Amino acid sequence: MTAGTVHPHPERVWYAAYGSNMHLARLAYYLTGGCPPGTTRIYPGCRDRSGPERATPILLRGELYFALESRTWTGGMGFFDPLRGGEMPARAYLLTVSQFSDIVAQEMRRSPGTDLELSGALTDGHAELGPGRYEILVCPGALDGYPILTCTVSWRRARAKLNRPSAAYLRHLAAGLTEAHGWDLARIADYLSTRPGAAGSWSAAEIAALCEI
Repeated sequence: MTAGTVHPHPERVWYAAYGSNMHLARLAYYLTGGCPPGTTRIYPGCRDRSGPERATPILLRGELYFALESRTWTGGMGFFDPLRGGEMPARAYLLTVSQFSDIVAQEMRRSPGTDLELSGALTDGHAELGPGRYEILVCPGALDGYPILTCTVSWRRARAKLNRPSAAYLRHLAAGLTEAHGWDLARIADYLSTRPGAAGSWSAAEIAALCEI
């Protein structure tokens, strides 16, 4: 991953997933539509329903934390604070701009179908699309000539209302960390159990047990 200026109007971008979308089977519902098992939400999917051109593990500077209340999973949602120290594991998917735009629209619970204006995020490193959840675009750099983009909330972790994530949500994160980074269960459980929002409410042993089911 490299820092620096990228083309303001790229045809493809890397979508850096750091939550449940690290799990490819979960991301598939954003791409092709449908209702994931264990939920009631129906995803409309993307205009371009093809799979990612490539996928690769990456580390982003910052921190994962769990806050607010998910209407899909219940419990805390995963957010990214890019101003915190440390490194956060993520999975980068090479997508068309329309696919990335439609995924972000679904994260924001808006209707997909319109390409996002990315020039602000690509020039300044971030851009605000709105005041809600996942409405801040962050561009932490580039990979193989394509910009890396992800989305989060406008407030820092220190101001967030932390909340315990659900077991179902954690299983998707665990599956994604295995697929993308090849982590073993002990490392996954230690990582997730120490994230703000999960720390103190989930032990490493409890997370390891639920991921073995």
